[in-house]
Amino acid sequence: MIAEIGLFALGLALMLSLTQAVLPLIGAARGDAALMAFGRTAAVLVALLLTVAFLCLMQAFAAADFSVALVADHAHSTQPLAYRIAATWGNHEGSMLLWVLILALFGGAVAVFGDNLRQTLQARVLAVQGMTGAAFLAFSLFTSNPFRRLDPVPRDGAELNPLLQDPGLVFHPPLLYLGYVGFSVAFSFAIAALIEGRVDAAWARWVRPWVLAAWIFLTLGISLGSFWAYYELGWGGWWFWDPVENASLMPWLLGTALLHSAIVLERRGALVSWTILLAILTFSFSLLGTFLVRSGILTSVHSFAVDATRGVYILVLIALSRGVALALFAWRAPQMRTGALFGTISREASLTVNNLLLMVATVTVFLGTFYPIIVETLSADKISVGPPFYTVTFVPIFALLLLFVTVGPMLNWRQDNLRTIWRRVRIPAIAAAAVLAVALLWFGWRLVLTGLGLALSAWLIAGAGAILAQRWRIGESARRPWLQRARTTPLAVYGMVLAHAGLGVTTAGVTAMAAWEQSRVLTMRSGEAVDFAGRSVRLWDVREVQGPNYVAEQGIFHLQKGSRIDELIAERRFYPVRQMQTTEAAIQPHILGNYYVVIGDRQGSDQVVRLYHHPLVGWIWAGSLLMAAGGAASLCDRRFRLGLRRGTDAAAPVPNALPA
Repeated sequence: MIAEIGLFALGLALMLSLTQAVLPLIGAARGDAALMAFGRTAAVLVALLLTVAFLCLMQAFAAADFSVALVADHAHSTQPLAYRIAATWGNHEGSMLLWVLILALFGGAVAVFGDNLRQTLQARVLAVQGMTGAAFLAFSLFTSNPFRRLDPVPRDGAELNPLLQDPGLVFHPPLLYLGYVGFSVAFSFAIAALIEGRVDAAWARWVRPWVLAAWIFLTLGISLGSFWAYYELGWGGWWFWDPVENASLMPWLLGTALLHSAIVLERRGALVSWTILLAILTFSFSLLGTFLVRSGILTSVHSFAVDATRGVYILVLIALSRGVALALFAWRAPQMRTGALFGTISREASLTVNNLLLMVATVTVFLGTFYPIIVETLSADKISVGPPFYTVTFVPIFALLLLFVTVGPMLNWRQDNLRTIWRRVRIPAIAAAAVLAVALLWFGWRLVLTGLGLALSAWLIAGAGAILAQRWRIGESARRPWLQRARTTPLAVYGMVLAHAGLGVTTAGVTAMAAWEQSRVLTMRSGEAVDFAGRSVRLWDVREVQGPNYVAEQGIFHLQKGSRIDELIAERRFYPVRQMQTTEAAIQPHILGNYYVVIGDRQGSDQVVRLYHHPLVGWIWAGSLLMAAGGAASLCDRRFRLGLRRGTDAAAPVPNALPA
């Protein structure tokens, strides 16, 4: 009965989404307040209905109801309850239901918290959200029904993929989807603005919190996914340029550009067309990730690898919707240019260059991801694009981008001059030069690229501090005034500083990993010890243990430095139901680096062991958390909470904007 309730709620949600897609648009065109109000009611009801449907599916997994085909395919009676519940979204059908649920929740949030929007704009935004929701609800119902029954009912299920039976699965997909789908709001705002023919500074202020929230979630989702791959897959890396990893990186890069472009639009009324285009492209690349993992065209640990028919449906949907959006943009955007001018040396110019570099970086990742697929489709040849390609193409572009990250916030709006800029950036520049000089003296010219990477890290971190020093005017007045300025500094400024410093911390971690990672593969016997990366590593014992739904071979290792001994336990797990093995790495975390141990096959009385030392690897994820914390601080800024009165604009319309 639970499955039927969920299916019924899903069907009702589809019908309501269709009406939400049409009636508010008619109401906005006619000025009919009742029809526009219906859009808000429909958005809230769709969110409630999809919440009911998702909870029904979750209950079926928790109760191990094997009469539901999806449960039978991805759950087993011996599977721990937490992983049975997480299996709700650990498959194609369940993850699509989570996708449309999050889409509906964002639409409901616009309806509930969008009282400060113009009524016509809100109605059109909700209508576009309804169109997107209806398309994917139809896909879910007619090609990927999560509530399909089985007859006869099997005695037990097939179990979730063992690689996904990990605490990271509980949080990683929801966070990633909150990021992916969150950008749908920016897309809906963009299309609504094009239909309405009006973009102004108030529009930018309305859209920025939604973009920022999606960017925070996507940052956390990518970071957690990277950490999961690091400790779960046993290969010792944090990023492999996997196509699905790239699918999450591309909207993150574009979302970062969109966030900065919206700031320019809000503050100066410039980059109107560019901001609209970025909003369309960011969500388009989010949908591209949805296509990749469901098309069956690639093999990845992240991929659902379902049949290509459903992938074609998504591809056609993406092509049609983005085609209409871009056609609307081509028609309306030329009439929405503004007269806001700025000099070659200005904050607007710096942020524009920042955006262009982010766009070029995205194109580079796109080519590296899809070129092998295109070649394989058009010919019988198979090629692979791996880390060397991205090292040669992506890394230099991103390094150049990091230079502008520090300079941009220190520039004045509209016009600035080089002499003033040098006074502001000299401390970060001196810090970067000092780090580069020490690195070259210590490591020699052989590691000059490493020195440059560390110098960029110092440039970003010192630059973040310099932004605060400039705002507080430290050294220009007595102690009390700058403390007062610190207390009155907006949270958005602290958020920017945290995010930029976090990017510097991540840069240091990536640089150290690339330069000084150590690894060794060897065979060891119980009691044998080897010296590795400043530690004595002893294989103390190998034993077999029984887990809830697996059998594990555990290797107990002792890492010794001086009189201190740390015990690490590495595992190889075998899941009988799936007939599949997984690796659980043993990790000793430290602020300066991790020791990472993996056990392999037995060779007689010997055990294959892989040892890694990863310097500063934890800084990669610490920096990501700092970036997300910076975004959260900015989102809490009181200027986002004040809101604008319905039907009015707090800022003057952009010059030459079309009338509503």
